[in-house]
Amino acid sequence: MRLRFAPSPTGFLHIGGARTALYNWLLARKSPGNALVLRLEDTDRERSTDEAIEQILDALDWLGLDWDEGPFRQTERDARYAEHLDRLLESGAAYWDTAAAEEVRAGKEARGGAGYRGTPVPEGTEGAAVRLRVPDEGETVVEDVIRGSSAFENRLLDDFVIARSDRTPLYNFAVAVDDHEMAISHVVRGEDHLSNTPRQLLVLKALGAEPPVYAHLPLLHGTDGKPLSKRHGAASVQELRAAGYLPEAVRNYLALLGWGYDETTTFFSTEELIQLFSIERVSRSPAVFDEQKLAWMNGHYIRGMDTGALARLASEWLERQGAPGAGDPRLPAAVAAVQEKISTLAEIPDLVGFAFQDEVEPDPKAWEKVMSRNGAAGALAQARDALAAAEPFDEAGVEQALRALAERLEMKPGALFQPVRVAITGRTVSAGIFESLALLGREESLRRVDAALERLTGSAGA
Repeated sequence: MRLRFAPSPTGFLHIGGARTALYNWLLARKSPGNALVLRLEDTDRERSTDEAIEQILDALDWLGLDWDEGPFRQTERDARYAEHLDRLLESGAAYWDTAAAEEVRAGKEARGGAGYRGTPVPEGTEGAAVRLRVPDEGETVVEDVIRGSSAFENRLLDDFVIARSDRTPLYNFAVAVDDHEMAISHVVRGEDHLSNTPRQLLVLKALGAEPPVYAHLPLLHGTDGKPLSKRHGAASVQELRAAGYLPEAVRNYLALLGWGYDETTTFFSTEELIQLFSIERVSRSPAVFDEQKLAWMNGHYIRGMDTGALARLASEWLERQGAPGAGDPRLPAAVAAVQEKISTLAEIPDLVGFAFQDEVEPDPKAWEKVMSRNGAAGALAQARDALAAAEPFDEAGVEQALRALAERLEMKPGALFQPVRVAITGRTVSAGIFESLALLGREESLRRVDAALERLTGSAGA
């Protein structure tokens, strides 16, 4: 099997493109004799950029998807296209034609709605481009592993342009030449390319080349049933990475967007996906990208990770986002405190970010909700004394001190713990209160409680 992933480098690698890359990669890795070719289809020279190429390569690297040959750029293969173009012109399979859009429409009307057929002109004629001759008889049949057979009447297809006046190739011509020269045996790509396939088959036939096996993947929709876009949340691999997802979780989830091994299995290791994946089990129906389900799956992977490895990933993520805590020696303990609670790395700053900030500005709503209660100031003052005396000042020691105080005061634990939480974190939601205090240490915890008491006293005095 020789497969190819061939994105157009006009922007970020979208989620649909990432799934296409993954499916090709899984098939290529099934056997040592298989190969995956990375090809950058940059014939749209105005929209293709070097920056987009770097973004695509970065996304593939983060996903853990490697390739065996390439990356090849179509803009660096002009000599190969020119050779094949000359062959088609010399054989009469292609010709120069000057028709613009209005003339093409008029020509189609004159043929009763059938495809446009041009009039050859000499090369160099102003406005001339190269068209491929399409026969009037017969059909061009697309045999698709997923969708079955689709027949296109040749008489309804235009003699389509394959090269511009300066001989630079257009997309369908370049793709067909590349697939032929790179000996691609299987083309697995999105359903949006299905309309291109009959034209590419006609080019391959004119070249005397055997066509590859085609499989057009169903499109991705959002949970509202509409085509996936930014309104549904993250739309690219880079956005998923920035949102704190793990590459192994993304691989697992993307594999299930249109494919399934059985009715019940949801979690697959990468090795299991390589072994079990088959293109024949891909559905024809649009697949639904649900970021909530991805977050749920990501949480499963986070909880199953070694805490040290998760802390290293968290540190890298925090550094990329410019968030506090990256490289801090307390980060592993902070991650351990929230590992069972989070679904993505992006939730870490909300739960433990307070530990890596010199000053914490209380959330006004949290302060009003907790600190305005009757007895909050007195409870916090007594909690301060209990924390000052706690030995040792670790999770167990802090818990014992605060629970004993709550029992002595005949208070519900939550009524005591919440003022302490708001005092040290500024929020009503954070890592567990005992873990949070242990992360800060005695000195910093008492400093923050004192600041909260001063604020409360000042408010009362005012």
